[in-house]
Amino acid sequence: MKNFFLADYLGCILFKTLGPILRVLPIESSLFLGRRLGDCFYYLDLKHKARAYANIKFALGPGISCMELSRLTRSFYQSFGQSIIEVFLIPLVDRNYMDKHIKIEGVEHINGALKRGKGAILVGVHAGSWEFSNVISANLGFPFVLFVKDQKFPRLNRLLNNYRKDKDCRIITRDQGLRGLINALKNNQAIGMMADQGGRSGTLVDFFGRPASMPTGAVKLALKYGSALIPIFFVRTRGPKIKVWAGKEIVMKGTFAYGKAKCASCEATGDEDQDIKQNLQKVVAIFEDFIRRNPKEYLWTYKIWKHSDQRDIVILSDKKTGHLRQSEAVSKIAQNLLSEKNIRARVNIVEIDFKNKFAKFIFNICVCFSGRYNCQGCLKCLKIFLSEKTYGILAGLKPDIVISAGSSIAGVNFIFSRENLSKSVVILRPALLGVDKFNLVIMPRHDRPLKRKNIQAIEGALNLIDDKYLEEESVGLIKSQGLNKDSLYIGLLIGGDSKGFRLSGELISDLIKEVKSLAKDLGAEILVTTSRRTSLGVEEIIKREFKDCPRIKLMVVANEKNIPEAIGGILGLSKIVISSPESISMISEAVSSKKYVFVFNAPALSFKHKDLLNYFAKNKYIYLVESGGLSNTVKSVWRDKPARPCLRDSYLVGEALKKIL
Repeated sequence: MKNFFLADYLGCILFKTLGPILRVLPIESSLFLGRRLGDCFYYLDLKHKARAYANIKFALGPGISCMELSRLTRSFYQSFGQSIIEVFLIPLVDRNYMDKHIKIEGVEHINGALKRGKGAILVGVHAGSWEFSNVISANLGFPFVLFVKDQKFPRLNRLLNNYRKDKDCRIITRDQGLRGLINALKNNQAIGMMADQGGRSGTLVDFFGRPASMPTGAVKLALKYGSALIPIFFVRTRGPKIKVWAGKEIVMKGTFAYGKAKCASCEATGDEDQDIKQNLQKVVAIFEDFIRRNPKEYLWTYKIWKHSDQRDIVILSDKKTGHLRQSEAVSKIAQNLLSEKNIRARVNIVEIDFKNKFAKFIFNICVCFSGRYNCQGCLKCLKIFLSEKTYGILAGLKPDIVISAGSSIAGVNFIFSRENLSKSVVILRPALLGVDKFNLVIMPRHDRPLKRKNIQAIEGALNLIDDKYLEEESVGLIKSQGLNKDSLYIGLLIGGDSKGFRLSGELISDLIKEVKSLAKDLGAEILVTTSRRTSLGVEEIIKREFKDCPRIKLMVVANEKNIPEAIGGILGLSKIVISSPESISMISEAVSSKKYVFVFNAPALSFKHKDLLNYFAKNKYIYLVESGGLSNTVKSVWRDKPARPCLRDSYLVGEALKKIL
């Protein structure tokens, strides 16, 4: 509060001091200073500059180059700087000033509307110098009332209102309510209102291809009181020369059920909200066309689509199935959180291809030197090092959230999300880049994550497993394989070789003997699947050992004929799950299924991997057993049926996402 008071006080002194000086200078010189002021904002106001660039890119589409977008952003700032200077020049506006510098067209539309005796609503958007255009409107020869929102700086607000009133602009604030506006319309006067920046209370209509919140006040008044709704446009032509024109009356459709007056071509629909939305969409479409033709005039620095009911999520994939599943899990959590706010999220998955391994290496080195704002508007590194197809896909996307897993594409996430001012989420340690470049970094506890606001530690690997997913996959597996859903199933998940680890044939042979014995003792049936990493030797042993086993009901050899619903279906149908130890993703999926999970031990696991398995076992997420003692351990657990704790990873990630969405 103290800072607001000081800024308000100093700002008021600055206005009163600079105003007389700027009004003495030639107007061209004052506006030149305004453009230089805009340049200062462009180079120093990095946060809002990034938002303006991203908004312009979103609005005008992928057909515009980064260089052109940067040029448009700077042009906007220069125009904005001139608008600030023009506030100081408001006391100069009189008939002589207008005759010399202002070209006015379309006044006949306003006069024609006022002849009907129901007033006119002059509606505009935050484009050009809207304060200047308000004063101009007040000097066109008819009574004019301006509806304004009080600013948070009371002294500056009073000074600006005095400027307006001195130029015959009658002011009505929101605190005074709508009664003054209604009276003005009933007295056949013109009122000025805005058609953009609706905030939380606005109505969502399409704006450059995405729903945005727009205020409904002007449309409601026009519908209820039959007043003409006339768009007002403002464009700088050259130096101090300005063109202001009034468009034709916007023909409204519909009327309020409780309204007594109708506009000329109203068509009653009986649906008040739909009437408002349709007419507001028509108004916004007119201004959208104007902005598209005059992009530098619009105020791009505010969060235009903040209250939209639509979000776009882009998942960057390094083509590793485990990484993609984790990214999809985060995306699913984000979608659920957004749906709670009645926001729908669309998901795009983009596979990242570098031109070659050397390009990948150089890119990951170069991106380490990239900054928070200096990469926006460039994208040279993506164009140089990514394949042409991948770059083309990314250039055409405008995401709100970017998700990736794995260090190899974390740099692409950073550059791509900064270009579009998206929220960036990275799963696993982003290697050389560091965690500060991302909005959220999700790291497993065995990676020793630091305690920072943007880091969320998890226990295992994120996955898509939940009750709904298991039910859907189970039904799919039952239908495709003719399984009996009421049988007692033991699920056997066999992974494969990885860096420094190898599943031996002897170990697998001993394991299968234990599983067959266990199934016989429990009267259970067996569902088994291998992975893409399973070696040919292990696959042959599995096929040989289970060939004549009457209890085997499903055997999926992934490298021969994979079944998409194999993992999910097996986890959904099985009451007991037995897994090889090398895949944290596979074990985490098994634990998330809320079944009794048994992981058989094997040599050559890394210390970090063993530590995680021991942590899981200590917390009763899994039972870590030797293959030779598997049968007895499983029977003991199945007899006692102890509680089965579940990983909290999805909940923790959800809480972390709430902070950034």
